[in-house]
Amino acid sequence: MTARAAEAGTGALPPLRVGTRASRLALTQSGTVGEALVAGSGRDVELVHVRSQGDIDRTSPLAQIGGTGVFVTAVRQALLDGEVDVIVHSCKDLPTAPAPGIALACVPVREDPRDALCARDGLTLAALPQGARVGTGSPRRAAQLLRARPDLRVVDIRGNVETRLARALGEQADLDAVVLAASGLRRVGREAVISELLPVSTMLPAPAQGALAIEVREETAPWLAAALAALEDPAARAAVAAERALLRTLEAGCSAPVAAHAETADGALTLQALAISPDGATVVESSASAPADSDPAALGAGLARELLAGGADRILAEANGR
Repeated sequence: MTARAAEAGTGALPPLRVGTRASRLALTQSGTVGEALVAGSGRDVELVHVRSQGDIDRTSPLAQIGGTGVFVTAVRQALLDGEVDVIVHSCKDLPTAPAPGIALACVPVREDPRDALCARDGLTLAALPQGARVGTGSPRRAAQLLRARPDLRVVDIRGNVETRLARALGEQADLDAVVLAASGLRRVGREAVISELLPVSTMLPAPAQGALAIEVREETAPWLAAALAALEDPAARAAVAAERALLRTLEAGCSAPVAAHAETADGALTLQALAISPDGATVVESSASAPADSDPAALGAGLARELLAGGADRILAEANGR
């Protein structure tokens, strides 16, 4: 008899097993979602640590080891193998292709999707000195930084939130600033280090940035399905569906220099997006709107085709070295 079966036999409800990477951000996100799902159910939450290839290789650029999808594969396998009941991702890390046997069951309320500049002495992007060294592991951020400030020296960095912050704010800092997602900083209680929230007009976010994605096996317990439905935010679901459809239609990976942001206002869902060359010199950008109750994926796919017609295919080919 398994430990879970033995526990169930005593009359106690088995815990909700949440698969998670061991980083502070992943643990915080998974723990918060897990507690929300079991609220009032009499169950506990058990965080099950899963090590991904992205955690094992902390030195190679993400694009070189498979893009941000490297953080997803291992926890998805743990879900399929029945080792965990639910997994929580930063939605921007999810590959856009469906995963057989797995359902994207819930997109909760979205956190701030903007990027945050964390600079020494509280400097803003405009106030950084000529030739300042700015760290990021994202080609999208790097290109848009160079578009705004061609004089900057952008440095590729990896690591968890604290490791990256230390590069600009630590005692042995070697950079003038780093750029991270505002949502991650807020979730781990580090918003005080933000020197500037970069407006979307300067730094359009990654598709689905700030949103969480909760995945389960296609067949899941009725109590869990009901809890997931209660946590779902339709506006966040629509926005990330439009953004991810755009990324999928462009056939661009999670780490491609593509940005997109959708939001609902006055009964319409509006999506803006761009593809940008690595040096920030060439940009194809556009926006589109549709009624809020229409298919968001169709909106995203349509805008992607417009970008491709405008030359985004050439930008992406250059970025991929083709």
